[in-house]
Amino acid sequence: MSTELAIQGRGQNLASSSRQRLLRGALPAVSLVLVLVAIWYFNPRAISYFGLNLMLNLAIPVALATVAQMCVMATNELDLSVGAFVGFVACVTATYMPETPLLAALMLGGGVLVYMLAAVIIHLRNVPSIVVTLGLSFFWAGLAVLIRPTPGGVAPGFLRDLMGFQPPLIPMPVLLAILIAGIVHLILMRSSYGAVLRGVGGNARAVSRAGWSILKAKVVMFALAGIFGVLSGMTLVGVSSSADANMATGYTLLSIAGAVIGGAEFVGGRISPIGAVIGALVLQLASSALNFFQVPFLPGGRIPQEWQVGAQGMFLILILAARVLISKAEK
Repeated sequence: MSTELAIQGRGQNLASSSRQRLLRGALPAVSLVLVLVAIWYFNPRAISYFGLNLMLNLAIPVALATVAQMCVMATNELDLSVGAFVGFVACVTATYMPETPLLAALMLGGGVLVYMLAAVIIHLRNVPSIVVTLGLSFFWAGLAVLIRPTPGGVAPGFLRDLMGFQPPLIPMPVLLAILIAGIVHLILMRSSYGAVLRGVGGNARAVSRAGWSILKAKVVMFALAGIFGVLSGMTLVGVSSSADANMATGYTLLSIAGAVIGGAEFVGGRISPIGAVIGALVLQLASSALNFFQVPFLPGGRIPQEWQVGAQGMFLILILAARVLISKAEK
């Protein structure tokens, strides 16, 4: 009898855990739908091919930076330098890539190597990642100012063509978001080595006992973070057609917020590539939505643009509160 009760209890716990994962996984998609519905309510014409293209134009660089942050968070670490790194990549891309692409490629490859070196220092010297990446943020910011003291440069032709391409039916930012989410999901969630990489943050001791190198896994995740940071900076130049050393300073907080909205937790190993991309889209749409919302008690009925950061923070708080409520409801 006691055995049957124990089996029944384990079954109930598994079902409860499964429901909780399902609800938490659906939260980013639900938040995206709610933002789209709110925009449609105030301005139906914004939910169109060109409207989505305009609103999500800057979402792809943010989504790539969010994926980079998520890779670091998966190892139980945090990257405070991703915004400065994206700015550095943008300056290199706009300054050197059109005329000397080999030099630009070497500089961007060097940036990824520095990311890998940071993983080695964090793991072998047991230095907190916050300290290492905070120092790196000043390093990247200084290099960016040296490369481009004043705004300028020009986007390479292939980046302008890529980001300006208008496929039929589906806006280009939506297509790229689906592509990014699908590729990262296959790498980290569907491959056997992806399970090892995620396990480094969740249960490093078990991964080590299984014979996998923790150092190697962390270096791989930081290399992925560097690669996605490079892609973020390049696409940002493709959208803006020029570069500025300070053009991505807000990306550090946006990437953390996007990853958290998408389901990532500061307890390593709990990530969701699809959710992270959706989280970045939600933040971008929440920012754009302020142009459409009508609030009667405000002057002119419009929400000031200065409130964009506040609106993004409010979305983050609401989604985290919903996640806490889901967790409590299942207990």
